[in-house]
Amino acid sequence: MKFLVLCLGNIGPEYADTRHNVGFMVGDYLAKKFEAAPFELGRHAFTTEIKHKGHTFVLVKPTTYMNLSGKAAAHWLSALKIPKEQLLVVTDDLALPFGKLRLKGKGSAGGQNGLKHIQEILGTDEYARLRFGIDSSFSKGRQVDYVLSPFSADEQIDLAARLEKAAEAVLLFGTVGLERAMNVVNVK
Repeated sequence: MKFLVLCLGNIGPEYADTRHNVGFMVGDYLAKKFEAAPFELGRHAFTTEIKHKGHTFVLVKPTTYMNLSGKAAAHWLSALKIPKEQLLVVTDDLALPFGKLRLKGKGSAGGQNGLKHIQEILGTDEYARLRFGIDSSFSKGRQVDYVLSPFSADEQIDLAARLEKAAEAVLLFGTVGLERAMNVVNVK
């Protein structure tokens, strides 16, 4: 079985280590852990794949910037003939404390522009998403600066362990299914 893991972020070195790129970080973590081939540039995204327990996970990092992530989602679902039920979007979430994970099978975009565009392009909010908490420790009107800034020194100490948990959640989604994965991921 094949799964599409759409890891949200923005391309370019100026965004590489920012909170908004935690989706890319999860994809990079999985690729490194499974010694995947280097990400290759394709239509609307860089892609690579990993195999785990008989399943293939296509890791996709859109090149469209966050706000146009739906283009990459639609293209790769169609090109690889993967049904939406086997799509998992990995994104940052301001509403969750740093490193807290929340796996859901549907729902609103919650103000996340990448999710808004995916829902607009796919015409549905019924697709799985793994939200990675980046906290909301910013002053009024400073949201953009906050999400486009690096994790704090304290957060960076725990970042690798949190990325490992997110990677485990991605693999659980593919191996045990959404419902069982939610029961594990959402209680931690």
